[in-house]
Amino acid sequence: MGQIACREGLTISGEIHDRFDEVLDGETQEFLKELHRNFEPARKLALELRDLRQLDINSGEPLDFLDETRSIRDAEWQVAPPAPGLEDRRCEITGPTDRRMTINALNSEARVWMADFEDSNTPTWENMVGGQINLRDAIDRTIEFTSPEGREYRLGNQLATIVVRPRGWHLLEPHLQVDDQPISGSLFDFGCYVMTCISDSRKFPQRPYFYLPKTESHLEARLWNDIFNFTEDRYSLERGTIRATVLIETILAAFEMDEILFELREHSSGLNAGRWDYLFSLIKKFAYLGGSYVLPDRSSVTMNAPFMRAYTELLVKTCHRRHAHAIGGMAAFIPSRRDPEINAVALTKVNEDKRREADAGFDGSWVAHPDLVPVCTEVFSQVLGDRPNQLERQRDDVATTARELLDLSLPGAAVTEAGLRNNIAVGLRYISAWLRGSGAVAIFNLMEDVATAEISRSQVWQWLRYEIALENDQIVTKELVEKMIDEELARIRSEDGASFDEAAYASATEIFSNLVFSSEFPQFLTLAAYGQIS
Repeated sequence: MGQIACREGLTISGEIHDRFDEVLDGETQEFLKELHRNFEPARKLALELRDLRQLDINSGEPLDFLDETRSIRDAEWQVAPPAPGLEDRRCEITGPTDRRMTINALNSEARVWMADFEDSNTPTWENMVGGQINLRDAIDRTIEFTSPEGREYRLGNQLATIVVRPRGWHLLEPHLQVDDQPISGSLFDFGCYVMTCISDSRKFPQRPYFYLPKTESHLEARLWNDIFNFTEDRYSLERGTIRATVLIETILAAFEMDEILFELREHSSGLNAGRWDYLFSLIKKFAYLGGSYVLPDRSSVTMNAPFMRAYTELLVKTCHRRHAHAIGGMAAFIPSRRDPEINAVALTKVNEDKRREADAGFDGSWVAHPDLVPVCTEVFSQVLGDRPNQLERQRDDVATTARELLDLSLPGAAVTEAGLRNNIAVGLRYISAWLRGSGAVAIFNLMEDVATAEISRSQVWQWLRYEIALENDQIVTKELVEKMIDEELARIRSEDGASFDEAAYASATEIFSNLVFSSEFPQFLTLAAYGQIS
């Protein structure tokens, strides 16, 4: 293990591997200290305000658009013009920052790569710092990788624009402390990447662009804007050099889209419809209300559900009124190398989904696998033609109400035994992989990440709490879920054979069981699992 000389007031407890000193050099350490000392109190306040808002929701206080910000919604204003490399976003690929994924994503012919330090990345110390090294090498165009099978990976000529997603405000980076306190994971990921982008040693210019996750209010967007201003002033950068796209993946943020864009207007690059976390947010925020807030099988809650359509159409209308990009949700399908029939059915659904988004006015969309880039690009190109986006398309026909956002009824949809089993299987398989360092996992031909695993465990918790009847009239009970957990573990053990990881699945079972059997709703899966990684 190597060593890094730490600046006064800062300590590093994580192991120091090769080249970690390049990311955590003295200048970066000083910047991280400044970020923590200036913005840690505001971060803590933001989390306290989340808790207070949750208490109001639990008591039955109805959600609505904010009266105090009506003037912002009513006024005419626009965000900054699109930044270099972000004018055309018709297809964006997402994924973790491991070395092979970095090369494949940049070479994929997608316009943007969302380099993910959040939901598709297990936040081990090695993953977080190693991912920063990979981005550094990508910007330098020196990144290479050789697989264990001997396959070589190198960058091509046409590369996607890098947009980094840091961890959410609720997560810490325990391996780096400032004044004996762990630094925010958000500030660590942001600070390290900013220093990579603005270093004079970088041979290939790259501006610091970000995707901001888990935002719940315009006040949280204001905190990010304050950080951006501070950084630009600190390093004499032109205002608006840093850009951010905000994921609208919580029900609370859906009521504050105008306000979020307004707070970030000098730094805004638009909004994204984070559909999977949005579903998780609906379950989480209304966990104690029951009734119509209990959702059916995840597979039956499609983007054609009225409340999901209301949310996405409001997003497009809001963005285009403010001349900001509207980016669609994830196509999570992973093509099969062995079953062309599965591919044919799934690719038809992906095509239909992207067509719906393009026709609704979105300027681009997300995919999880390079093989889906041509599908998404072709669909949006059919609508856009030679135009880089369709910002000029105003959705004046949309007049979304609070009632439409909150009416979660889905006539004919049900909670099924297959849906319950799928949630348990996905939860166990994903958490096991997450504990072993993989945050993006192909399960049943879908790319699962923390967001989809959150839906799985949250639905089981919700169905247990309200003793939901399955379509076969069987009641969801603790005994039934425990029985299914044992059955799914037996199935996984049989499939994996000698490669079955007994320790990882034992830990995953314990974590999953604690999450779904808890009397109180656990806010985030990652908080429950953080202590078991290093």
